[in-house]
Amino acid sequence: MAKQFIISIGREYGSGGRVIAEHLAKKLNVKFYDRNIIEQIAKEKNLNLDQLKKYDEKARNVWLSRSVDGLSNSPEDTIAQMQFDFLKERAQAGESFVVLGRCASYVLRDFDCLIKIFVTSDMHHKMERIASIEHLDPVKVEDMIIKNNKKRKTYHNYYSKEKWGDSRYYDLIISTSKIGIDGACDVVLDYINKTIED
Repeated sequence: MAKQFIISIGREYGSGGRVIAEHLAKKLNVKFYDRNIIEQIAKEKNLNLDQLKKYDEKARNVWLSRSVDGLSNSPEDTIAQMQFDFLKERAQAGESFVVLGRCASYVLRDFDCLIKIFVTSDMHHKMERIASIEHLDPVKVEDMIIKNNKKRKTYHNYYSKEKWGDSRYYDLIISTSKIGIDGACDVVLDYINKTIED
């Protein structure tokens, strides 16, 4: 049986982390988990997908929810926990996969086969990339990038005891600014292959 590995990818908005994660899953011939987790959970549990999507990767609203005896009435907490359980079940079953976001670097921290990667980029590179994808003026996308990164940081730091983007909590942090997304894919893949071989 092949050695199990799990790759978690955290990323700044506009850095190309999603492209890298999808590329790795394809190259390594393993499943890629992202927002499609919600779709699988909805199907397995016969839940309303649109309702689940509304609360996906959002920290709970402290003004509209509360916890009693460790149980929360927050839909954000419930959906986050369902995704965390989904990932743990796959990991415990011995599955190898790539996962984007979902606090996976923290949720799966007890699995020795976990490789934690964070993708970053200079602001002007992120602005150019998002402006090109969204067909917007590069100057107008800076606020969008800041807002999305704040949302990701808030979510991660709420459900994790590790800080989003803090180098102490990742095995590899890579910037796509100088070597591009393709170059970053090659570096990350080489790192993973060396890790798996050890």
